[in-house]
Amino acid sequence: MKKFLLLLTTATMLYSCGDQGRGHLIGVQGREIWYQPDPFGMLFIPGGSYNMGNNDQDVPYAHVTQSKTVTVQAFWMDETEITNNEYRQFVEWVKDSIARRLLGEVDEEFLIMEDEYGEPFEPPFLNWDKKLRWDSKEEEVREVLAEMYLPEHERYYRRKEIDTRKLNFEYYWIDYKSAASHANRQQGMIDRSQFIIKRVDNIYPDTLAWIRDFTYAYNEPMAQNYFWHPAYDHYPVVGVNWLQARAFTVWRTQLLNDYLITREQTIVNDFRLPTESEWEWAARGGLDLSSFPWGSPYIRNSDGCFLGNYKPLRGNYADDGGFHTVVVGHYAPNDFGLYDMAGNVSEWTSNAYDESAYNFAHDLNMDYTFEAKDTDPAVLKRKVIRGGSWKDIGYFMQVGTRTYEYQDTAKCYVGFRCAQTYLGRQKGDGPNSSNVY
Repeated sequence: MKKFLLLLTTATMLYSCGDQGRGHLIGVQGREIWYQPDPFGMLFIPGGSYNMGNNDQDVPYAHVTQSKTVTVQAFWMDETEITNNEYRQFVEWVKDSIARRLLGEVDEEFLIMEDEYGEPFEPPFLNWDKKLRWDSKEEEVREVLAEMYLPEHERYYRRKEIDTRKLNFEYYWIDYKSAASHANRQQGMIDRSQFIIKRVDNIYPDTLAWIRDFTYAYNEPMAQNYFWHPAYDHYPVVGVNWLQARAFTVWRTQLLNDYLITREQTIVNDFRLPTESEWEWAARGGLDLSSFPWGSPYIRNSDGCFLGNYKPLRGNYADDGGFHTVVVGHYAPNDFGLYDMAGNVSEWTSNAYDESAYNFAHDLNMDYTFEAKDTDPAVLKRKVIRGGSWKDIGYFMQVGTRTYEYQDTAKCYVGFRCAQTYLGRQKGDGPNSSNVY
């Protein structure tokens, strides 16, 4: 017995003298020192509280923009709307991933079949290190990739073009609201897979929106050239519906996180569409009770120049320096440094549209969402858009004006930008900061 007590005492002393904090609560040691870098192309928007809603009279008496005091946490937001060239990166990635999957059936070098321990992946991952050549002279490769192109009877002047109807993106997200519901929590052990939602969407922009949106107007050149021509690379992407915009945010998240994981770095919060309350807070630029992002109740500056791209006069689209859309960042930014928060293109938010949302949505990170099914009636598919566009009158450029489009429809005047929740309270807060409260 004495021998046992001696061994136990010795073991305790050795344990307490190691890296275990001498018996004190010191937390898990060896954690990485982590710093959140600024996401490329995004600006930090500090959290805060403001009066959400119109600061001017409700001109159409719509009664959908009551005033409500809300608070939003700090987040990042894209400096400009997503451009044609940025969205084209998404399209090219989807196109190449489909091609690699097809080629993997005849050449396993395009696939990663097993992990570092020899355990097979099911299904296998795509091997992006293997170079893909669309102009390959290998007959087998050409036969496989032929499936990606338009069939000969659909070609125009025999041009060999990618069949954009096949550019489908498979993606997933977690339904946290369902997972957190009391009904599901009370069931005890449940299958987590029921909260993982899978969706497949075609992600190519609807270029014909330029023609469909305006009856008896000649917009064929925009339909033919706007998305793919280099002249429009830095113009905001349009013809992207809400579902496609959300798919883009999922892809952008995976693109960055996959890069971080391969370098054994910690992943960050998801990219996403901004909530309606975040969008308005960002558009105000820290200026409360202001009708427009620039702080003035007027749409011209002191020199008489227009401050945004919209429809300033009846039938005169060009008087503000634009015509259709213009290059992003063409007009001056607001006090947060964000461009085109009024005009150019309206922008999708993550929220479902309900006329009375201000009455029941929470005042903390106000967020009302509804996951409409493809078979649901149109009224359930309404999503909030903000900011006004090149074809709208000045009322829709006001930071508090809210309207909607349907999630499965694409318009030539609606685009989007991404947001990402900041990991922390505010910049500068930390264990060695004097700003910690």
